[in-house]
Amino acid sequence: MSQLPVQGIECLLVLSEELHFGRTAARLGYSQSRVSQLIARLERRVGTRLVERTSRRVALTRFGAEFLAELRPAYAHLVGVVAQASERAKRGSLREVRIGFQGSVYEEVTVALRRFRACHDVSVLVTEIPLGSPFSVILDDAVDCAVVQLPARDERLTVGFRFPPQDQFLAVGTTHPFARRGQVDVEDLVVVDLVTPAGDAPGYWVDAQVPRSTPSGTALRITTGVTTMEEGMALVANSDHGMLVCRPFVERSNRRDVHYIPVRGLDGTSQLGLVWRADRTTPQLRSLARLLHEEFAAAIAASTT
Repeated sequence: MSQLPVQGIECLLVLSEELHFGRTAARLGYSQSRVSQLIARLERRVGTRLVERTSRRVALTRFGAEFLAELRPAYAHLVGVVAQASERAKRGSLREVRIGFQGSVYEEVTVALRRFRACHDVSVLVTEIPLGSPFSVILDDAVDCAVVQLPARDERLTVGFRFPPQDQFLAVGTTHPFARRGQVDVEDLVVVDLVTPAGDAPGYWVDAQVPRSTPSGTALRITTGVTTMEEGMALVANSDHGMLVCRPFVERSNRRDVHYIPVRGLDGTSQLGLVWRADRTTPQLRSLARLLHEEFAAAIAASTT
């Protein structure tokens, strides 16, 4: 596809107002010969004369006038698009924000996203990301930000918002020996084959999701990795595997083939974070972090009244 003759179009638009090559050149900052060359090039591109030139006057041909009438709205739209893009660039704004998620999108997040769309007049594209690869899509610029499990100990990443910490539960199938227990101790996990996230996450992150040993130093059995929560739940429901999950997941689960048991003695809790690339920080992302903070603060306040 040949290059669009933008300069020639601009020359024709100004020439139609000035009807004088000298004044047109002065307005555009070109030489008069340059204006003549651009108009001639545009005429060759269109395939007919657009301007009548005599020693006494300059005028548009009939075809030139019709062409200009069609051209003006399209050119005005193009100028408007460039101006809007320039203004968004100054504000660090995007028309579409890509957000990655691990697992479920909670109601508070959904409300915050609705407010975010309304405040910034943007569309939001939601993408599920692999359970064991929380940071790759962010660092590779495949998403603008992501709601992922913490920690995120990488100077290239910014944690814009930390969700409230959550207790962890052990998910097991209905036939598992632990299924009828009201609670298990972390030391009891030595007899469970724990499911772990599979992917390219750094070791510190994987260890934070599934500990390699109990507090007493006994190694835990970890033989199988999964890339999604649904894959993990299907494995748990149909085998003797167990999987550590957070309270919000438990509260929103309606599976009858999986039991969720509180775990006593785990070192630490489960916590999500809104994470983005440090060099991609924008007012929009900071605004999204603020909206999430407001929604979760309101939810916590409502639960305590």
